[in-house]
Amino acid sequence: MRRRSLLATLPMVPTMLAAANARADATLDAVEKKVFAAKSFHLESGVVMPEIVIAYETYGKLAPDGRNAVLLTHGFTSSQHMAGRYAGSGGAPTGAEGSWDGLVGPGKAIDTDRLFVVSSNMLGSSYGSTSPAFLNPVTHEPYGPAFPDITLVDIVNAQRALLEGIGVKHLVAVAGPSFGGYQVFQWGVTFPEFVDGLVPVVSAPKGSGGQASVDALVAQLARDPHWNNGWYYDNGGITGVLTEMRIATLRRYGIDEQLAAQFPDKAQRDAEVARRALGWAKVFDGNSLVTLRKASVKFDAAKDFHKMKAKVLYVLSRTDKVFPPSIAPEVMAQLKAAKVDADYFEIDSEFGHSASGLDAAKWALRLKAFMVGLEKTKRS
Repeated sequence: MRRRSLLATLPMVPTMLAAANARADATLDAVEKKVFAAKSFHLESGVVMPEIVIAYETYGKLAPDGRNAVLLTHGFTSSQHMAGRYAGSGGAPTGAEGSWDGLVGPGKAIDTDRLFVVSSNMLGSSYGSTSPAFLNPVTHEPYGPAFPDITLVDIVNAQRALLEGIGVKHLVAVAGPSFGGYQVFQWGVTFPEFVDGLVPVVSAPKGSGGQASVDALVAQLARDPHWNNGWYYDNGGITGVLTEMRIATLRRYGIDEQLAAQFPDKAQRDAEVARRALGWAKVFDGNSLVTLRKASVKFDAAKDFHKMKAKVLYVLSRTDKVFPPSIAPEVMAQLKAAKVDADYFEIDSEFGHSASGLDAAKWALRLKAFMVGLEKTKRS
């Protein structure tokens, strides 16, 4: 499927876009880590978790009517830090910018001058939300491999509880890359009346791999001598095998292309990839990988496209090896068959699966136009 001309797809909102572009270099410098708790959380399986917590960040200000919100959803192994920088001691910003910082902020495509943006860490992940590394309130030991199986529906239900808990009454849009795109599609069919627009990026409406994919992942993790059938929390952890796996993942996502200019020497580039992989492996829990993989292989929002009412902007990357553009025609045909108002955009990037953040400028105008169009429709 050829990418449509940008000029042909932009709504006629030049004044608003020009005004927004004037502040597109602004940033968010006081981002805070937050946590929401919910009691007696019911899973699709019928299991009731005594309590869950969801870690999240917010950018911008919620309108009095609670209807100017956007939800950001993150990838399989990434975090909810998608914009701005954290507030350090004395108020000075610290740490790296969020993964979608080029798209979210004052005057940017997702404009925090007008929108209240919630970026949620998903249930089962390793960045502050309830996950296998959390203590089971019944046993007072880590859940570990006994963490209950969850689904994409459970993940978005937890996000819905978070949003309602902080006063959000309606979403202008849900947007996110990769596994975050799974969540976007799931939002569209689970809560069709609650959201106006969907932006699934470098993703698909259905998981793949089946149980064989889960078994293969467990077999990889089991190569670590500390694995102990997933009960490794008091056994030294499994940092070694996680680092190896992360290096392979980063390469599949296009890390060599990303680092080529900064590290033209292969040995130096390999060392940088290994350094980043080790940093991730010290934070991310192997059992979270299994939990989220189980959820992903059962995921299928396409079968429920007929329930979807939101407008869709489906975005892929020209060089993505995980979700290649060749899948776009089928996905768009399924959306059109379900009478969903959907458009497609392809990011012309060399950065593969990581293009949506690293090459934000190459699709920011298209995203901005989509967002402004949603707001304009809401006002009319």
